[in-house]
Amino acid sequence: MSIVIIRQSATAEGFQQQGTPARPLTQPPCELSGIDIDLEGAGESHAGLWECTPGRFERQIANAEVMHILAGASTFTPTDGEAQQIRAGDTLFFPANTTGEWHVTETLRKVFVVLSA
Repeated sequence: MSIVIIRQSATAEGFQQQGTPARPLTQPPCELSGIDIDLEGAGESHAGLWECTPGRFERQIANAEVMHILAGASTFTPTDGEAQQIRAGDTLFFPANTTGEWHVTETLRKVFVVLSA
């Protein structure tokens, strides 16, 4: 296994188009793109860089996730919870089965690790 380095990840290029969220709440829907990181030897966990244009959508990931926001701004409102303001420089942990609504107000870029169960 080799070390993976994505230089200057806050401004890196080479993102691949990933379509739109499965459950958009705005039209036109947000556009998603990213760079996957090979986590050889890490089981079913996966990681990468992810970017989302402004808009709203429902969170769809059932697994726990750790993320660090590299650029942009948003609000995440957990189901039955209060809105949380999220900005560049913030690090978050979402427990497994966290549901709620993302409202991206400035194109959001994050580095993430989705943990296998």
